[in-house]
Amino acid sequence: MVVVDRARNVSQLGEVDDLDEEPGEVIESAPPLRVGQERELNNSGLKKRLLHKGIGWETPDFGDEVTVHYVGTLLDGGTFDSTRDRNEPSTFTLGRGEVVDGLDQGIITMTQEEIALFTVPPHLGYGEAGRQGVPPNSVVQFQVQLISWITVVDVCKDGGIIKKILEKGNRNVQPGDLDELLVKYKVKLVDDTIVAQAPEEGIEFYMKDGQFCPAMPKAIKTMKSGEKVKLIVQPQYAFGDVGRDAENEFPLIPPSSVLIIDLELVSFKPVIDVTGDSKVFKKILVEGADTIAANEGATVTVRYTAKLEDGTIFEEKGFDGENPLQFITDEEQVISGLDQAVATMTKGERSIVTIHPEYGYGSIEVKRDISIVPPSSIIIYEVEMLDFVKEKAPWEMSEQEKIETAGRKKEEGNLLFKSGKYQRARKKYDKAADYVSECGHFGDGDHKVVKTLQVSCWLNGAACCLKLNNFRGAIKLCSKVLDIEFHNVKALYRRAQAYMKTADLDLAQLDIKKALEADPQNR
Repeated sequence: MVVVDRARNVSQLGEVDDLDEEPGEVIESAPPLRVGQERELNNSGLKKRLLHKGIGWETPDFGDEVTVHYVGTLLDGGTFDSTRDRNEPSTFTLGRGEVVDGLDQGIITMTQEEIALFTVPPHLGYGEAGRQGVPPNSVVQFQVQLISWITVVDVCKDGGIIKKILEKGNRNVQPGDLDELLVKYKVKLVDDTIVAQAPEEGIEFYMKDGQFCPAMPKAIKTMKSGEKVKLIVQPQYAFGDVGRDAENEFPLIPPSSVLIIDLELVSFKPVIDVTGDSKVFKKILVEGADTIAANEGATVTVRYTAKLEDGTIFEEKGFDGENPLQFITDEEQVISGLDQAVATMTKGERSIVTIHPEYGYGSIEVKRDISIVPPSSIIIYEVEMLDFVKEKAPWEMSEQEKIETAGRKKEEGNLLFKSGKYQRARKKYDKAADYVSECGHFGDGDHKVVKTLQVSCWLNGAACCLKLNNFRGAIKLCSKVLDIEFHNVKALYRRAQAYMKTADLDLAQLDIKKALEADPQNR
């Protein structure tokens, strides 16, 4: 037998991540072998001859459990070991010393169903000691067929949760802390006693809330939708030295128990913290057909049902023959929470949006189409994005359109500033300046207009920053103005104000001095 029967500590599986280099790295950079071609691997003396091409491009890695057929022979053709003769393939873990190093290093270069002949030098084979049927210092050969392998992952890098992937997922996306999960699982002790099991249809929960034991969410974070795994969970990620009492007709879990968990991530619904302060959440029920979102300034068409937390419907749009709602995002045409959530949606997406009162109707009672929204209500919208038209980007416009749009955005910013809506005003000024940025190829007759618009937008943006206590932002915008108008008094005074707030008093004094020199009457 080539396979060495050694006792293994599960925690040793974590050592695979400490290797200095990725196995097969040199081979991956070389052209693939053709059938009948031979190549030395990594200048190690180990040679590989491809006998039958495999399926796909994936290869196993150290730590994975592989199942192979092999025939070991001497150079004179004498067989010393063969799974073919036993009519049973061999299963072992790569990189654990269960087979000779030459086999480990060769198999990590193979794809599924590939057959290869490896010529193994003594230092990667049986060395000076030899073995039964293999004289000392012998070069040996292994004809290997890689039947399959199970990817093994040390989830926490400490051997506490070992994940064996039995069936790969169908999407290249993993769930996050906020997402809603649907999973199935069965939990056993090492003696196969079942101590917990999800209902046949699975169980739903939010990742952040956890489920059953600490190992479960930690492992699920590494999984993809549809993935099936087997977990080997050490006590520190299960129920520790306390154990768990019998519950729900399942027996107790003794203290310090290792658990074996068969786990399937059936699906998950992504949940997004839209506003970043846990006040507006969007849970995606149906993903859109595209990856392009509506964003700010888009004209959107949506239908929705709006409810209170108790399920009372207070408004519907786009159902029973009624026209859907159309509005422009970031224009305060709907409540802020709905506005910001819709701006993140793609065409065809259907989501549940949960909005706290700060982004909803606040602390006042509001009469809507169907019923009243009480003060300080958390409200829930089920929204479908039917269509949207994004605001025209600068590169899609003529130079004249850019100038006209910049002027319009600036005036919109002025109105917002006068209303005390400094954050939204700042965004309008930024957009206006973008439309007439220096990368535009404006004609000679437009340069003066463009420069005037730029300076005005930067100065107004700086005024917004001062109101919002964003002093670094104000300094940056004023400096842009002063780069092209060295003695602009407004820019010097506003930058001086910002410098005083950031305790850069020498710089503030210098700007004030320059402003007085430029305009002695302005005292």
